[in-house]
Amino acid sequence: MPIPAISDFDEEAMLQGLLEWVAIESPTSCPESVNRMISAVARSLAELGAGIETIPGRNGYGDAVRAHFAFGEQGPGILVLAHLDTVHPLGTLDRALPIRREGDRCYGPGIFDMKGGAYIAVEAMRYALRRQGATPLSVTFLLIPDEEVGSPTTRALIEAEARRSKYVLVPEPAQDRGRLITGRWAFARFKLSARGQPAHAGANTGSGRSAIHEMAQQILRIEALSRPKDNVTFSVGTIRGGTFVNVVPLECEAEVLAVAPSQKELDWVRDAMLQLTAIEPGVELRVEEGPVRPLFEASRGTMEIYGLARDLAREIGFELEHGSVGGGSDGNFTGALGIPTLDGLGLCGDGFHTHREHILVSSLVPRVRLFAGLLSELR
Repeated sequence: MPIPAISDFDEEAMLQGLLEWVAIESPTSCPESVNRMISAVARSLAELGAGIETIPGRNGYGDAVRAHFAFGEQGPGILVLAHLDTVHPLGTLDRALPIRREGDRCYGPGIFDMKGGAYIAVEAMRYALRRQGATPLSVTFLLIPDEEVGSPTTRALIEAEARRSKYVLVPEPAQDRGRLITGRWAFARFKLSARGQPAHAGANTGSGRSAIHEMAQQILRIEALSRPKDNVTFSVGTIRGGTFVNVVPLECEAEVLAVAPSQKELDWVRDAMLQLTAIEPGVELRVEEGPVRPLFEASRGTMEIYGLARDLAREIGFELEHGSVGGGSDGNFTGALGIPTLDGLGLCGDGFHTHREHILVSSLVPRVRLFAGLLSELR
């Protein structure tokens, strides 16, 4: 089984190329910025010979791009799923998380989740074309603009492309010690809206009904539903309400993320949320379901790809473990369809979704060699 040599890759050149991507801030909520990031990656793929199709964004999100390499055997090929939106707002580079290197760690918004993984996937494709001219199967890169909010506008696109594919490779961040992901728990999002009764907060407080007070009580009620020992969790991540400090707030909204390790638990989560009612008299409470990431359980096909990856890793010189995790990705959608999906193929690091987000520079070459090996060996 031929493995790309260490000498085939320049670690420093790869890092500098990746940092050019990290310098393009791309929070999900800013479609123009996401489009700049996706366009940069699409240009790299077009230069390698991919046919580029842009799917216009909608509902306030950026565009998606389908980059297809039409060679190899006829029939289903490999789908590479990569999101290029991040959770970090514009300006994070200048303040809380500037690009910097400290020994083996390199920091920056989105460098770990998941621009680093997307970068090595493109570099692996570049290597395969340079050395072999083609891969045994056709390869399609699907670049996603809204993964960090549950892929509400791209789920159908992802599932349609996956159904045309034989394998799905997802270069999301590797787990601890570089483990691959062969399963992901289910995720459900909910939006809560409380509507109270306004009043002057000083002169006539008692006649009002505070939507914020209602929501504060609901937050305690919801998060108390968590059962960490059973891997069932509820987390309220955003809250918005009120207009002026001297007005008893009329409206308040909150968003909830719930995680469940099985379909049975996911059904329980849904029932628990939809049965919520207002606590305070005179207040209305509405619960709306948002995007759901279905349960991804390892199939035989997924384990076969993992077995190939494990053997490739051993030839490269490291042991590669695997497992199911609580974090969601677009791999949830493809894995739930039963299509062989291997996730967590990105870089090693830590701190995603925080101001400590970083990669381990030393993982660049081993992980790109692994990805290149998969592109060359999958049949």
